[in-house]
Amino acid sequence: MPVAKNPDASANVPSFYGAELRFRREQAGLTLEQLVEGSWRGISFLSQVERGERRMTMDLAKHVDQKLGTDGFFVRRCEDARRAKQSGHAEYFADVLEMEQHAESIEEWAPMLVPGLLQTAAYARALTRAAMPRVSDAEVEEKVQARMERAAIFDTEQPPAFWAILDESLLHRRVLPDAGMAELLEHIAKVIRTTHSIVQIVPETTAAHPFMMGMTKMMAFADAPPVVYTESLHSGQLIDYPALVKQYRESYDLLRAAALPPEASLAMIETAAEDYRNGKHRA
Repeated sequence: MPVAKNPDASANVPSFYGAELRFRREQAGLTLEQLVEGSWRGISFLSQVERGERRMTMDLAKHVDQKLGTDGFFVRRCEDARRAKQSGHAEYFADVLEMEQHAESIEEWAPMLVPGLLQTAAYARALTRAAMPRVSDAEVEEKVQARMERAAIFDTEQPPAFWAILDESLLHRRVLPDAGMAELLEHIAKVIRTTHSIVQIVPETTAAHPFMMGMTKMMAFADAPPVVYTESLHSGQLIDYPALVKQYRESYDLLRAAALPPEASLAMIETAAEDYRNGKHRA
């Protein structure tokens, strides 16, 4: 039988606590299957936590502390692991960033801004500068680069199934000069087509629909319950309470019904891009 590889506890905060979790589990004489029993998580999820590949979640920390009798050790340290964020991203986004990389599907509703996974560098730069006018150019570029790197999930062997619903107003809001807006919309269309993703547009003529309150992202996983992420200007909230996630799911499905069909939506995006290129886009 091959010898299990011990994780490098010095690599980062999640690796440190992952190594500690494995030590405590083996000390208690429990297998991964025995420890995860009774939690919402799968064996592969727990294994990834032990290897430092995923962060300890609060619900798992509570379960582990109870099962191993560790007197709240992992609950107290869970916040430390959460703060081990990647450079260039807001602290509140750290968990979502990691979840994107493991999600089987990602569904977004964007009423005001193009989702980060579909942005160009110029668009991300303009948004960052508008939100943070006093930070240095170097800080802005760090954040732009970090956002661009998120799109690497589309190049993995098993990319997530991506579905974005955008408000039509995004096509007409001139965040950039006409050439930049044309580049942005062409980029969105290219990503959607090359990744076999789906985009829908909610027409401006739609009087009322669910999700009129703000940006929402839903993620589903093979080895963990689905989650919902909502975001405002300087904060974000990750929601995993099953009943509330279910309500968001139902609202998102109703939003799909209010949006244009995918092909018509993609054609609208490409037409808007062409109009920007030709200087014919509406004022």
